Amino acid sequence: MSKQTIVLLYGGRSAEREVSVLSAESVMRAINYDKFHVKTYFISQAGDFYKTQEFTVQPSESEKLMTNASLDASLKIKASDIYEDKAVVFPLLHGPMGEDGSIQGFLEILKMPYVGTNILSSSVAMDKITTKRVLESAGIPQVNYTVYIEGNDLEDCITETLETLSFPIFVKPANMGSSVGISKAESIEGLREAIALALKYDSRILIEQGVVAREIEVGLLGNTKVASTLPGEVIKDVAFYDYQAKYIDNKISMAIPATIDEGITSQMRYFAEQAFKAIGACGLSRCDFFLAEDGNLYLNELNTMPGFTQWSMYPLLWDNMGLSYSDLIEELVSLAEEMFQKRESHLI
Repeated sequence: MSKQTIVLLYGGRSAEREVSVLSAESVMRAINYDKFHVKTYFISQAGDFYKTQEFTVQPSESEKLMTNASLDASLKIKASDIYEDKAVVFPLLHGPMGEDGSIQGFLEILKMPYVGTNILSSSVAMDKITTKRVLESAGIPQVNYTVYIEGNDLEDCITETLETLSFPIFVKPANMGSSVGISKAESIEGLREAIALALKYDSRILIEQGVVAREIEVGLLGNTKVASTLPGEVIKDVAFYDYQAKYIDNKISMAIPATIDEGITSQMRYFAEQAFKAIGACGLSRCDFFLAEDGNLYLNELNTMPGFTQWSMYPLLWDNMGLSYSDLIEELVSLAEEMFQKRESHLI
């Protein structure tokens, strides 16, 4: 039986490109090579495409993929050269220009099935402000927030924020993930500094009420019918779970499943599934919650391409449900093909 090709797209132009490499290297080792043949393509920080390794058997732990530090100009290709009939693309791209609908649109133009959410749901979920407004309309609980748009009156925004929220306050670029550009403000001066930092990454800034809470995550998988996992908890050794703590210092651990009241668990899974449906998602997502000290539950964000590194929550959540890393990838490929056929059938 001939093997099906999986195309791993990784790297990208966003600040999360290093996370993407880690995810791709982890996935390429987890794939079932009895069924799949793997081709890898790197997108550089400049936005150029490079043909990198192919694998017909599981690569060794020492095998490394191309990065921006090891570019080989002779391997540069046209973006459309990734096309292969009947191949399925796994775009392991995090953040802007990867998780925001842009690569999804490109793959739909190429008529290639791809793992993950579609153009609309990817772009909605990538923008934290738009996500907030969509989830509000679906009646899903969230922390209070204000918004600053570059070019608007900053002093008016600060006045509104101080009237609406209380310190500590978290300031986030609307279009970033992996805690890139996010900071915690404890004072008015700190708020100004946090907004200035966030503006380096985006012109739309989300300003949220800080809460003392446990950080709980739920995995989602499916298309028309969506399944959810039991929740997992992020256990932090630092006050703020930022990019450095997540991916460089590795100052976190996880409790899977989380020790939570059964009623709260049911609520989380319900809200996660409703959020997935509200943005029109398909394939996969990870839904992140705050479980506050006072017992209130808040949905923090939907991540439509959660990390796939060996320490990432999403594959571990499904492993706890009895779906192995390798089988999870196979299911995602199947869901990608299902959505591709559905999209094609709608083009009447």
